[in-house]
Formats: sequence, C-alpha cells, structure tokens
Amino acid sequence: MNWKFWEKDKSAEPRKKKTKTREWVDAILFAVIAATIIRVFFIEAYTIPTGSMERSLLIGDFLFVSKVNYGPRIPMTPVAFPFAHHTMPITGTKAYWDGVQWKYRRLPGLSDIKRNDVVVFNYPQGDTVALEMQDQDYYRMVRNMGWNTVNSQYTIVTRPVDKRENYIKRCIGIGGDVISMKNGLVSVNGKPEKLKNTGQIKYEVAFKTPDVNFAIFKDMGFNIDEDISRQDELSCVFNGTEEMMNKVKGLDFVASVKEQTQPEGQRESDVFPFDEKRNWNADNFGPITIPKTGWTVTLDSASMPLYERCIRIYEGNKLEKSGDGWLINGKPATTYTFKMDYYWMMGDNRHNSLDSRYWGFVPDDHIVGKALFIWMSYDTNGSFFSKIRWSRLLNGIH
Repeated sequence: MNWKFWEKDKSAEPRKKKTKTREWVDAILFAVIAATIIRVFFIEAYTIPTGSMERSLLIGDFLFVSKVNYGPRIPMTPVAFPFAHHTMPITGTKAYWDGVQWKYRRLPGLSDIKRNDVVVFNYPQGDTVALEMQDQDYYRMVRNMGWNTVNSQYTIVTRPVDKRENYIKRCIGIGGDVISMKNGLVSVNGKPEKLKNTGQIKYEVAFKTPDVNFAIFKDMGFNIDEDISRQDELSCVFNGTEEMMNKVKGLDFVASVKEQTQPEGQRESDVFPFDEKRNWNADNFGPITIPKTGWTVTLDSASMPLYERCIRIYEGNKLEKSGDGWLINGKPATTYTFKMDYYWMMGDNRHNSLDSRYWGFVPDDHIVGKALFIWMSYDTNGSFFSKIRWSRLLNGIH
C-alpha cells in the first residue's frame, strides 16, 4: 500500500513572506557586499585634498581610480569596517582589526605602471603616526623634535600597508630608472624631462614700475591670493606653468621672469635620504637608482642611506650594523637583491608637493590604482552653481 497518499504535500504550502525589516536588511547587506567588491577589485572614488598636483588636479576634484589597470590588490587587512579607511568617522577609533594580516598579493592587471601615469598609493612613511598630528610626517617630527619628545607628547600608532593614508602623484620613474634633478629640472636615465603643460613651479618676477594692475594676472588663470606673493614694490613670486609665465614675460611692465630654485650644493635637511654627506635639496639631487625586482645593490656607506628603509621596512628584513659591514637576518651580507619593484612619485606642483624627494621610493605593495577621470569638481568659493567646475566634469587624467 502506498502510504505517501496520506503525507501532507509540503510544496503546496504558501511560503512565509519576509517582513519589511528583513527585506531592508537583506537589501542593505547585498548593497554593502556589492559595493565593497566593486571598491576593492574594480573602481573607487577619491578626492583631491591638497594642491600638490595643481594644475593637473585641483582641490575639490573627485576622481575614479581604477584597480583593474595595475591589478586589484587583495586586501592585506581583511577585517575592516566597510567604506571606512583607517578611522571611524564619529568615534575616531580604528576602523580595522590588524589581528589578521594577509601577505601582499595582486591579481593580474591590464598594464604595468608607466612613467607619467597619475597613481594613487598608500603613503610609504605612514606606517607610524602621531594621532594628534596626523597631517604631519612622524619621521620628520622625530628628526626635528627628537624621538623622546615625539613619543612622550603624542599617541603613537602603527598602521598596516593598506590602511595608510592615500596619496596621489605622477610616476616620474619606474624600477631600474636613474633619477636626478638639477635646478628644478628632472632627468630620467640622463634625459631631461620638462614639466607637463599643467606642471608648475615658482618664478621670481621683477616689474619696471610699482603701479601694477594685478587683475590682468587673474585673467591669465592665476589665483591672486594663492599663486602670487609680493616681495616688495618691484617684485613678486609667482607659482605657475611655463605657458602662463611666458605670457607674464610678454607684458610690457615686466622686467624679468626667472625660475626660483634652490642653489646646487645647498643641503636641505628634510630631503631624502637625510644624509649629511649629500648636499641635496628639492631642486638638486641624485643620481638615484630606483630598485626593482631582482636588482642587486652593494651594501656600503653610500648605498645604505638610500636603500636601508626598503630592505628593513618594506621588505621585512632584520638589518643590523656589524663593525664595518651589515647583517641581514643575522647573516653577514655585502649585497642585497630586491624582491619588489619601486617607483619615484612627484607632484606636478613642484614647489608645493610632499613627494618622493622627501620620503623616497614607493613600493609595489603600496600601489592602489590608476587615476582615470574626474567625475565631479567642486570649488568652495562662489555661489552654489558657480562652485561646480562644469568644464572639468568627466575629464580624463593625463
């Protein structure tokens, strides 16, 4: 006898309808997961916070940064609050848990980083931060104030690679390139590389008369308050592009226009590699060879100031001085072979940019993505509609 005749047909039962609360929870959860996947593996929004890339990128530009071009980086700190970088917006507490750390891995990308690409990356010296002075470089504070002073007066924290501040600069050199700079002009592998049309530096401008109508400079694209500073009645310092300064030079009341750069041989203490034996400054330095995977450097008093941080911090080796030589992971070493590619990044606004000249190389594991285009640009000055820079919307980044 077929007893299934007496069983209740469960398929005929109506499904229990989800409550409105459950529907909202499911929708929000799905949206968070989808947005996180897109943000981590495909594309992410980014805001320009400083003027270091003017006039290529302006304060208030909102960008889309591609993770696909150079290959998405697998999260190194996987346990984190969605959409928060390193700090919770209201509480100010950590937005991640560093109890779980994954090794650096990157999925295949569409291309390698090329010279002149505009790149977003994690700030290399952001491994240590004074919480009360997060806009300041910890290592510069230590050099200027002393380790004991900084560590006794401020709350010091360390951050994993992918939770360090995001920076955006132009890639000037890739692994294996030799970089140098003389009188404000960068050379790559011995070839001088002029600033792009949007790049700018400071110029000394002398006038023939003290009666100057500064409104004419506004028509040329200068911000009178930010780009021009008065020295005396007959001279000013301008921050502008070569094209803009050629127009200034052509004015009949202008006597001369001269690039304002530091003299060669005048040491600037905050310029990488902070070596007293090198009289380098932000306008004159090098030559410096950028490390790359498989490149071997001889360890000596000349090379160690340049590569010590790469070997010890970025590549995770125990590095010790032993007499006239060095120990790497407890073993004597006269050479070191690099495991990663490195890059040299600089801002287009050369005299207003904290870049590789002040902290050195950017390791490959710090690379976030390639800046693609501006989806919104917003000026804090002016009326509501004039605040939007309509001409910059959807502009590509070159």
